[in-house]
Amino acid sequence: MGNNLKAILAFVPSNKCQKYLLEDLEEMPVDKMVDLSGRQMRWLPVHICSFRELVKLYLSDNNLNHLPPELEQLQNLQILALDFNNFKALPLVVCTLKQLCILYLGNNKLCSLPLELRLLQNLKTLWIESNCLQYLPEVVCELSLLKTLHAGSNALRALPPQLQCLQELRTIWLSGNLLSEFPPVLLDMPFLEVIDVDRNSIRFFPSLAHLPGLKLVIYDHNPCRNAPKVAKGVRRVGRWSEETPEPRKRSGAVIEIPPDEKPLLPPAAKSEPA
Repeated sequence: MGNNLKAILAFVPSNKCQKYLLEDLEEMPVDKMVDLSGRQMRWLPVHICSFRELVKLYLSDNNLNHLPPELEQLQNLQILALDFNNFKALPLVVCTLKQLCILYLGNNKLCSLPLELRLLQNLKTLWIESNCLQYLPEVVCELSLLKTLHAGSNALRALPPQLQCLQELRTIWLSGNLLSEFPPVLLDMPFLEVIDVDRNSIRFFPSLAHLPGLKLVIYDHNPCRNAPKVAKGVRRVGRWSEETPEPRKRSGAVIEIPPDEKPLLPPAAKSEPA
């Protein structure tokens, strides 16, 4: 009964069935958070939008492909999770929620993002991993307070030069894309602390030693001929990560440094702003 029953009832529009899916959620919780993840929902019940003091709304792992216009009433919302759904386009009503700090859009079917996303000027964390993006939408570069960008597992081949305008950006995850070279724009972003380009097609890494804020670079699973040079104290994850990236000479002989395969460090689990 459990999930199978919920999957069946999700197709039935009667109030009784939808009430079962919501488990009698009729009033806004005291903690101002609603978690409807994994309910097999195909639409968001409109009465949830009447909880105008709501701060966190989790709708992950459902069957949603649209949202009601009434969502605009949630002007206090700071966290919205829409990951693991069936969105082919971001509903524009999301862009009216101007207090959003964290937006999860991963594991959908997004090929682009609307220009209206620029209205979310309080956004600090954006997850757009595992979608169908062939390029990073330039509108992302207009989110001036963005600190964390997770764009892994798409089909990105390059990054727009406008990305360097995001001077608050500290962490960028680009694993599992189609990058054939290290994105040049990242070399002009001295404030970056974490760069992840794991599982791409990068053959050569430029020096990253000039990036004073860098703390961690993940470059494993690339067909690279060298490791990126980094400043002292910066952690590297990838081939030759514990050694100098160049072969060492000893007594006139060249000693090749064996590959040091290390597991990928996954991004931290969903977290709230400090």
